[in-house]
Amino acid sequence: MSNGGKAGKSSSSFHFIAGLGSGVLSAVLLQPADLLKTRVQQSGHSSLLASIREISKSSTSIFSFWRGTLPSALRTGFGSAIYFTTLNALRQHVARSNLLRSLNATNKNGTPSHSSALPKLSNLANLTTGAIARAGAGFILMPMTIIKVRYESNLYSYKSILGAGRDIVRTEGLKGFFSGFGATAIRDAPYAGLYVLFYEQSKKRLSLLAQRVPVHGELTANMKGSTSASINFGSGVLAAGFATAITNPFDAIKTRIQLEPKKYHNMLHAGKKIVREDGFKALFDGLGLRMGRKAISSALAWTVYEELIRRAELAWRQTHSEGAL
Repeated sequence: MSNGGKAGKSSSSFHFIAGLGSGVLSAVLLQPADLLKTRVQQSGHSSLLASIREISKSSTSIFSFWRGTLPSALRTGFGSAIYFTTLNALRQHVARSNLLRSLNATNKNGTPSHSSALPKLSNLANLTTGAIARAGAGFILMPMTIIKVRYESNLYSYKSILGAGRDIVRTEGLKGFFSGFGATAIRDAPYAGLYVLFYEQSKKRLSLLAQRVPVHGELTANMKGSTSASINFGSGVLAAGFATAITNPFDAIKTRIQLEPKKYHNMLHAGKKIVREDGFKALFDGLGLRMGRKAISSALAWTVYEELIRRAELAWRQTHSEGAL
C-alpha cells in the first residue's frame, strides 16, 4: 500500500475481514497437525505415532483428527483478523511518522518496494510492530486459546465450547482463562516479530531475483499476481520455519501450563519441571509438527491476506484513475 492519500488507505474493516478469512481457512485445513502437536506436547512420553494410533481408534477416526476445529477456527480466525488489522495500523503509522522516518525506520516514501502490499519498514520496525500486534491479539483471544488446547487434548472430555467455558470458570475461576499467558506472550511476540522480519527480508530478496529490478522499483503494480503470491508463500514458509524453531520451548511450556495449571504453576516452574522430569528435549516436543503446521498456516494466511489487500488496492487505484479522467 502506498503511504498517505486515499490510495493507501484500505479500510480497517477490510483488513479485519481479509485476516478473518485467511485465518479460518488455515485453521480448518491444518487442524490435524495442531491436534497432534497438542497430544505430543501434553506428555514427554507420547510420540507422534502413538498419538496417531490413539486418535485412529475412534469410531470416527478421520473426523477425530479435526477435534477442536471450531474453537481453533474461532481463535485463529479472529486472532488473525485482530492481528492483521492492528499490524496494518501500526505499520501505516510508522510509515507516516516523520520522527521514525528520520531514524530510518522506514524508507523515504513509506511505499512497498517488492511483492508486499504493505509499507517497507526497517528490520527493527518490522520486528517491533509484529511483536506488539501479536501480543495484543494473543491477550484478547487467550480464553479461546485455553479452550482450544484442552479440546485437543485427551485430558478433558468437553462436548461444547460453552460447556468448556463453564467448567473452567467453576474449577479455576476467570483466571483459568489466562493460564500460561506469560509463556504464550513470550512465544507469540518474538515469533511474530521474527516472522515479519524474516518474511519481509525474504520477499525483498526473492522479488529482486524474480524481477531483476532496482530495490526501489515499484514492483507491486508491475509484478504479476501469480509471481507475487508465489514469493509471498515461499517467504512465509521460510520465515515460519526460522521463527518456530527459535520459540518452540515456550510453546511446549505454554501447552503444559494450559492443560495442567495445578501441576505447572508458572512459566519458570513449568520449564524446570519439564526438564527435570522429561529432559531438555521435551522443550522441543512437537517441533516438527509445529514447524510444518506454522510454515503452511502462516504462509497461507499471509499470502491470502496480502493478495486480497493487493487486489483491492489495485482495483481502487484503477477506479480512482478512471474517475479522474
